[in-house]
Amino acid sequence: MGMPAIHRRRWTTAEVRSLMDETRHWPRYELINGELIVTPSPGVPHQVAVAELAFIVKTYLNERDIGLPLTSPADLELVPDSITQPDIFVLDPDSVADTVENPTWADFKRLLLAIEIISPSSVRTDRIVKRDFYLDAGVPEYWILDLDARIIERWTQGRESPEVCRDSLVWLPDNEWVPLTIDVPELFETIRRKSGQPKRL
Repeated sequence: MGMPAIHRRRWTTAEVRSLMDETRHWPRYELINGELIVTPSPGVPHQVAVAELAFIVKTYLNERDIGLPLTSPADLELVPDSITQPDIFVLDPDSVADTVENPTWADFKRLLLAIEIISPSSVRTDRIVKRDFYLDAGVPEYWILDLDARIIERWTQGRESPEVCRDSLVWLPDNEWVPLTIDVPELFETIRRKSGQPKRL
C-alpha cells in the first residue's frame, strides 16, 4: 500500500505581504518557491554580528561608490513570486530602470552580495534553501556567518562547495581593483565582546 501524498500549501506574495502588514517587522516572513519561511526575532549576538559586518561592508563600499549596502527588514522580489530579506545585502542601483520613479524593494532585481547570520533554527534554510535561491537568482556571492563555529562560508557562482573562511575573507566586487579583506577571527572576537559573551577556553 502506497503512502499518501503530502501536499504543502503554496503561499503567494500577496498573502505574505498581508502577514507582514499585520505584524510589522517581526517575525520575519519570506517566500521561496511557494514555501513560507518564518524567522523569530533575533538574539543579541545575531544583531551585533549584523551591525559589525554591515559597518565593515558599508565603509568599504562607500569609499568606492559601489552598490548600496543595507540590512533587513526589506522585502526583495529578485524573482517573481518570491520575497526575501537577507540580514545584510548590497543592492545594485543600476538594476532599476531610470524611468522608475520612487522605486520600491520590488523594483530592485539584482544584488551584488547577500549575507545571512546562521542560527540553530535557520541552519537548513540558510545553508540550503536560501543558498540555492540566491545563486540561482544571479547573486554573485552569498556569505553565511556561523557564530558558533566562527567561520564564514562563502558561496560563489559555479562552486559546488563553499570557501570556508577561518582566517580571512577577501572580496573583490566587479570592476574594482582594491579588495575588501576581513580579519575573520577579529570580527568574531568583536562580536563576542560586544554581545557580552564569555571568552572561550
